[in-house]
Amino acid sequence: MFETITRDLFLERTDHTLELYEGSGSNWRLVKSASPGNLSSFEDALFANNEMQDTPFIVALLPSFHENGCTVGFGYVDLTKRILSLAEFLDDSHFTNVESALVALGCKECLLPMEIGKSSECKTLNDALIRCGVMVTQRKKTEFKARDLMQDLGRLVKGSIEPVRDLVSGFEFAPAALGALLSYAKLLADEGNYRNYSISRYNLGSYMRLDSAAMKALNVLESKTDANKNFRLFGLMNRTCTAGMGKRLLHMWLKQPLLDVREINSRLDLVQAFVEDTELRQNLRQHLRRISDIERLMRNVERRSAGLQHIVKLYQRNWLLNKGVIFHAPKNAIIVVNVLHQHSFVLTVISLVKDLIKTKLSIRIPYIKSSLEKCEQFSSLIKERYLDPFELLTGDDHLNKFIALVETSVDLDQLENGEYMISPSYDDALAALKNEQESLERQIHNLHKQTAIDLDLQVDKALKLDKGTQFGHVLRITKKEEPKVRKKLSTQFIVLETRKDGVKFTNTKLMKLGDQYQKVLEEYNNCQKELVNRVVQTTATFSEVFEPLAWLLSELDVILSFADLASTCPAPYTRPEIIPPVHISLFPFFSVLGWVRGRSWFQIIIGPNMGGKSTFICQIGVNILMAQVGCFVPCEKASISIRDCIFARVGAGDCQLRGVSTFMQEMLETASILKGATEKSLVIIDELGRGTSTYDGFGLAWAICEHIVEVIKAPTLFATHFHELTALAHENVNHELQKKHNIGVANYHVSAHIDSSSRKLTMLYKVEPGACDQSFGIHVAEFANFPKSVVALAREKAVELEDFSPTSMISVDAKLEVWLFILL
Repeated sequence: MFETITRDLFLERTDHTLELYEGSGSNWRLVKSASPGNLSSFEDALFANNEMQDTPFIVALLPSFHENGCTVGFGYVDLTKRILSLAEFLDDSHFTNVESALVALGCKECLLPMEIGKSSECKTLNDALIRCGVMVTQRKKTEFKARDLMQDLGRLVKGSIEPVRDLVSGFEFAPAALGALLSYAKLLADEGNYRNYSISRYNLGSYMRLDSAAMKALNVLESKTDANKNFRLFGLMNRTCTAGMGKRLLHMWLKQPLLDVREINSRLDLVQAFVEDTELRQNLRQHLRRISDIERLMRNVERRSAGLQHIVKLYQRNWLLNKGVIFHAPKNAIIVVNVLHQHSFVLTVISLVKDLIKTKLSIRIPYIKSSLEKCEQFSSLIKERYLDPFELLTGDDHLNKFIALVETSVDLDQLENGEYMISPSYDDALAALKNEQESLERQIHNLHKQTAIDLDLQVDKALKLDKGTQFGHVLRITKKEEPKVRKKLSTQFIVLETRKDGVKFTNTKLMKLGDQYQKVLEEYNNCQKELVNRVVQTTATFSEVFEPLAWLLSELDVILSFADLASTCPAPYTRPEIIPPVHISLFPFFSVLGWVRGRSWFQIIIGPNMGGKSTFICQIGVNILMAQVGCFVPCEKASISIRDCIFARVGAGDCQLRGVSTFMQEMLETASILKGATEKSLVIIDELGRGTSTYDGFGLAWAICEHIVEVIKAPTLFATHFHELTALAHENVNHELQKKHNIGVANYHVSAHIDSSSRKLTMLYKVEPGACDQSFGIHVAEFANFPKSVVALAREKAVELEDFSPTSMISVDAKLEVWLFILL
């Protein structure tokens, strides 16, 4: 029940904190606490089934308002990978840059100064945080200070402090934000964090910017309300095999499409290599399924909550077969944690151990290396990307040293029994205690045999030696045999209890040996605890080996996932051509559409309801995102220019709790586009202006289109039912208006066929050049089984109101001025 509640709070929602208390009556104490950005106390429950797709981040923001806008001090901490980062940037009134950073990082919690968080100036910031699903935690402004920051970073950050000092000194507000993070996350309270963190500058321009509206419009990530998660882009592309690592990396890549043409092409080269070599792809994917979640295992080790089972798992899952060893376990092996169960640093994860026992065959890095070496296409790239790093990481100073540690310290012979023990040969004191323990065991067994002779009973049949927590070592005979020796039992032994399974008894010599054995066992357990702690601490120093190894395996997993998608989907996938951000053209498999700078970059798409306009324009955005992630796209041919941002205003929805209507939400999203888009962005707008009156809506739509065409000049897909907007590209108009409106605009329509005799409408799902003056809304109403009388009346009113002529619309200057006046 507790795990269910924990998973519901943090996997399904992001607006709660959790505190766990223990005690009774009026005496209670806090044991654990967690927030959406800091889940370390409950990681084992949350990550048990690899359902966490995001690495939780905590962000701190310190906005400073001035006449020209707002300067934002920005800092974040990744508690899983032990990364600190900070940045400082200008932002607009909608906090567009903040929203893009939150989406890219997948942040779950944001710290704000209490006084600023409640100010009216921060209302739009709070709205942006809500849209991104980020919980706001208000902290005292005194926590946002940088006075002791360098001293704290000196304890936390690896390496020399001088580069850190140079980095921090370049910011005015970001250091205070980072200081609040260190205080809130209590990083200095855990000595395991000392000298284990890295710090860097966060660069907003490293990835394509995506806001929450674009992510939602393009259906990129899964939603809590999804009935079928495969309807999302993440669900479609997630064919990863590793236990959680690949899934998390794919989740991150989809939020951070690349801008570097070289890196995009490198990913595409790798995908192409695996698409064209089916056998290699399938073999690698098969063996990646055996890879454990190295990131989580190392996280347990670094937090000192790991036991020998986690360390052995790292060993077996990644190296065992390099030595030609095949690990077999009994079918019904009993998982025994033994003395390690009591160890204060041991987190007993029975499910992980069972999984390990069931894994009879594990092929690891050596197999992956040998398979990749056989790949001939893009061999130099594969060597640089994977083979050389694998060779370095598996050297004598890296993984081989870890292997030596495990083989020296862990009693591998006991694994077949499901026991995780320190090898007695690892420590002289432990070996001496082990010898004494075995000597006492022999004396106890000899006493068992001698007693059987004295009582004239068969050993292990009529007379058995038991060991339990209540009495320790005892002798037991069956009730059937008890009458034969009753006299001797009463005179020479001490009867402890009589039950259905027999009579338990002992004598002074057995009690003495049992007490000695228990004392030695306790000393042995304590020695084991100390040695386990030492092994765990030593293993934690290998984080610099396992972290890049985890990244390499995760990346390979995602690349293979892309290749599997392109190879097995029924629709044809092709490698996109990535070109500089000057021209952009995309040819989806069901139509032809092109952007050419200087001739046409603003596409107006009209046509019937349910004809596929929204699907078409969103698919263009999805294909560009997929291409910049490094994946093949579902097209016959694709030539794609790098886009620095995708803006999308698709669909509508009220936000009554925030007091935002459908139309207001539409205007807020459109305002972000007008302020944030550049000529290198992609703009997708669907049915703008439908939430208000026809004249107001059309006036706004016209003015917005004209602003994008003449000022922003970003490639734009504009789906609409305002047929009058096609006049923006009309050629049969007077010279001045033609000069003003014609260049850059092109009209397209989704086609439909109406049977002349039955008047039945058939959607063709084709996008063709030219305008269309019908939306066929009444036909769609017929599909929905409207009453015939209602449909007939609708047709009559439509005939009365329809009087559309593109030329007449734009020739009336006065009317256009009225529409433009509405926007002011």
